[in-house]
Amino acid sequence: MTRVLVVDDEPQLVRALVINLKARKYEVDAAHDGASALAAAAARPPDVVVLDLGLPDMDGTEVIRGLRGWTRVPIIVLSARQASDEKVEALDAGADDYVTKPFGMDEFLARLRAAVRRAEPMAAGGTEAVLTTASFTVDLAAKKVHRGGADVRLTPTEWHLLEVLVRNAGRLVSQKQLLQEVWGPAYRTETNYLRVYMAQLRRKLEDDPATPRHFVTEPGMGYRFEP
Repeated sequence: MTRVLVVDDEPQLVRALVINLKARKYEVDAAHDGASALAAAAARPPDVVVLDLGLPDMDGTEVIRGLRGWTRVPIIVLSARQASDEKVEALDAGADDYVTKPFGMDEFLARLRAAVRRAEPMAAGGTEAVLTTASFTVDLAAKKVHRGGADVRLTPTEWHLLEVLVRNAGRLVSQKQLLQEVWGPAYRTETNYLRVYMAQLRRKLEDDPATPRHFVTEPGMGYRFEP
């Protein structure tokens, strides 16, 4: 059963989320501040975290960074903050999705399901495929990336983006296709997501992120992965 950690200091919202999630057979833990959230995640590791940014003891981005220090669990931000730079800051910190308050419960649940799907291990019996570049190795079957003899920690969203590009190696993948495959149909215009996550992949995998060799931008069109 999927465990969800809800982190928000609005009791009514937490209550509504808990009721809706439990009705759909999710296990739910709740925390009302950042410190409690980090402690709860360590004690009972969740499968997905739903996080408000405006917490009483710390900013939600600090919680994201704290979690990213040891886990790749999907993180969905729920926030009344609508400024683009604040959304980008949360995504840069390691969030996988950003839902602006107020929001529709159906849309939220759809985004939750999509986040969980992205984090699921590849189905057993999948075709084994290992792709080696001059800088790193991608094991599609094991969902692992190795660079310099060590594992590279990727979030579920970073992995999904990398996987789509690697499976289309040498071919241009449009922005629309990437957004739809990685985040879902509702995200086809959220090009800032791509910009943030491509920058993260380049920082983690390129020898020189400023002049990428493997993750090539085709301006106005999309991206191409060159092994």
